[in-house]
Amino acid sequence: MKVHHLNCGTMLPPTTHLVCHVLLVETAGGLVLVDSGYGLDDIADPRRRVGPARHFVRPTFAREETAAHQVERLGFHRSDVRHIVLTHFDADHIGGLSDFPGAQVHVTAAEALGAVHSPSRRERIRYQQPQWAHGPKLVEHSPEGDAWRGFAAARELDAIAPGIVLIALPGHTRGHAAVAVDTGSRWLLHCGDAFYHHGTLDGHSRVPVALRAMESLIAYDRKQVRANHARLAELYRRADPDLAIINAHDRVLYDRMRADV
Repeated sequence: MKVHHLNCGTMLPPTTHLVCHVLLVETAGGLVLVDSGYGLDDIADPRRRVGPARHFVRPTFAREETAAHQVERLGFHRSDVRHIVLTHFDADHIGGLSDFPGAQVHVTAAEALGAVHSPSRRERIRYQQPQWAHGPKLVEHSPEGDAWRGFAAARELDAIAPGIVLIALPGHTRGHAAVAVDTGSRWLLHCGDAFYHHGTLDGHSRVPVALRAMESLIAYDRKQVRANHARLAELYRRADPDLAIINAHDRVLYDRMRADV
């Protein structure tokens, strides 16, 4: 499967520069997005769709960075995007959903419960309901029973394409997930917001204080976030030649993937 690495939302919070690292995967059954970044509707109405968080993360809201624009620039139609696999429901990951209304949207059942069906008071504040007011076609999954590289709960989404795996990785949100994609030569493990900065993996690059604070502040389960950090750092130290670990917002990891294409 050919994979395109897209930045679907530059953000400029204090002291750092973040991206929204989205994967566009070409499969035999059509295009698949892993996350969607910010979308055209976010640019049109950021107050309603992104909420107060925009004042801290400071998205640039550039039309040319939307997945919709980049899909078309690559010569495809938006309708070619048949599936969107989400790591979680935060606005900077689902803002582009409304640009692809025909796509099936795959998410863990735990995340759908916390965001859409039965959110807690804190989750009602966190999530932006206008992001899914268009009625996306949600497909809920409960990864369990199948192990993947030491992660206990995973599910291959073979109804989309062989080699796309949804891996339960809660902590940042109630039903946060990682998504693994088999490119043929190696696996890409997109960890969403399970970690924010490459220093969490390598153990020697300094993680900006603002990022550490933000990661802790919005975590659904801080203890689980720390456990995820340890597990991912261990996997990184193994240096498996057929695995690349990436996340949603680290510009260094994004640039590395772009240079490696």
